[in-house]
Amino acid sequence: MTETIAILGANGVFARHLIPVLCDAGHSVRAIVRRPDAAGTARACGCEIRTADIFDTDAVAYAIEGCNTVVNLTSALPGPSGRGNFAANDILREKGTLSLIEACRRAGTTRMLQHSIGMVNATGDDRWGDEDQYYQSNEDTVATRAFAAALTMEDRVRSSGLEWLILRGGLFYGPGTGKDDHWFEQAARGRMKLPGDGSGYVSLVHVADMANAAAAALKLWPAGGTMIVCDDEPVTWRTLFHHVMESSGHIGMREGGAETLPSFRLSNVRAKQLLDWTPFYRTFRQGLAR
Repeated sequence: MTETIAILGANGVFARHLIPVLCDAGHSVRAIVRRPDAAGTARACGCEIRTADIFDTDAVAYAIEGCNTVVNLTSALPGPSGRGNFAANDILREKGTLSLIEACRRAGTTRMLQHSIGMVNATGDDRWGDEDQYYQSNEDTVATRAFAAALTMEDRVRSSGLEWLILRGGLFYGPGTGKDDHWFEQAARGRMKLPGDGSGYVSLVHVADMANAAAAALKLWPAGGTMIVCDDEPVTWRTLFHHVMESSGHIGMREGGAETLPSFRLSNVRAKQLLDWTPFYRTFRQGLAR
């Protein structure tokens, strides 16, 4: 019998793409959420739904009891809903992960798939980055604090005594993320503004491809693996936004927007090798087609 997989953060956009993939593969999925009224995707897929906050160790231990594998997709990042903030997300990564690990010990759960961020492997320029090099900066910014929190989270997973896998995603786009909708809206309103001069790189991943990579990881389980999951064609912001403008029939980009992220031009070679996975949307051109 296929095991039951517990998913924390089951109302989030990543989970809303992952849950149908797992259910279609025959898995039983238990959705762990803070707001059961918002668990529409999990409910539509026939998942068992339990309510728990990651900071409530007892509640999480009860919620995941009987599940050998837990997938941690919890997030407090700002999104289309308007909820969340970056500081809260840092706390969730640093402290919430400890609570979840303890809950796994109490519940007898032995495996954890942890979602992380590929930006920690940014080079800050046009060089390629992989899983073994890390962004170096002495600046104290929202981004560098997020990177530090993500790496703390990863370290805690690695030292947990559980079997673990870590997937570092590129910048999400696609249905439910709000990202590409925002770009096309800005283009239509004549407000498209490049980060800096637009020469920095961004490594994207369509949220459906991220879900398929996670499903492949759960199937093959190359324990102890840390993998960047992104598409095959990192792109400069200038090229990306020019494509959005051209696709929507608009002109007029400005430079000088805030550079909130360092340039990150990432390789997905390890994920392809270990997961027998390849992105369906291999480039932004395919994923942004309208």
